[in-house]
Amino acid sequence: MASSVEEAKRNAACEAVANHYPADAKYVGIGSGTTIVYVVEAIKALGVDTSNTRFVPTGYQSNQLISNAGLVPIAFDALPKGVVLDIAFDGADEVDDDLNCIKGGGACLFQEKLVAMQAKKFICVADSRKLQPRLLTSWPTIPIEVAPLAVNRVVARLQALGSPAPVLRTSTVLKEGPIKTDQGFFIVDAPFPPLLLPSDVAAGKDGSGKDGIWQVEKLAKELRLIEGVLEVGLFFGPTGPQATEAGTVGGQKPIAAYFGMPDGTVEVRKVT
Repeated sequence: MASSVEEAKRNAACEAVANHYPADAKYVGIGSGTTIVYVVEAIKALGVDTSNTRFVPTGYQSNQLISNAGLVPIAFDALPKGVVLDIAFDGADEVDDDLNCIKGGGACLFQEKLVAMQAKKFICVADSRKLQPRLLTSWPTIPIEVAPLAVNRVVARLQALGSPAPVLRTSTVLKEGPIKTDQGFFIVDAPFPPLLLPSDVAAGKDGSGKDGIWQVEKLAKELRLIEGVLEVGLFFGPTGPQATEAGTVGGQKPIAAYFGMPDGTVEVRKVT
């Protein structure tokens, strides 16, 4: 099973890169997680000249991945002023029918969002387990990046919003304590009931937080208002091209998501 899952990730990465890697790319965002290993592998396999391309990592792990592949990394805060990434590739912990994503299982969500929102287009690559009709169907929690000083306050507010048991993420080695992000922040994992889509609300469901039932965008915005929260692991809203049409740069939502299936095929979902 493990090998078939890894093969599914590789298949999805190969097809996503083949379909979306830009000719003469100057700046490319590279996300975090196990699937992105295969994205970098697929970029190398293209055989294109990458000597003039700079790859923007979303954290320490992806920086190492880029360097080990012989590609040239550039830190997000070292980008020349006004630069927009040609494209960004990243994985997800869960993706719903509208291509909203949960990210942050690897504790890189703030930098992942920065990179996605600095790109003309964001492409999601995952295996079939991550494709669900609604967020929080299979993946249990929303990762939230929190200032250490504010953890208790944030947890209390999450409970007031309907999260039954938000938990501070800790290392598997108990003596190491809470996991820290690259920003030195903590991660609080907050469970909620499955998140509704606008279509669910249009069909008569509430989604305003009553009884703890939320629509994706409403909850994401509410979580961002909590003092002490740096970022929320819900990726929603406009895509990069939609943001460009509105006169801004970059979007949190992928324009397309590639899912490696158990039978060796790749299912592609696109924003309509």
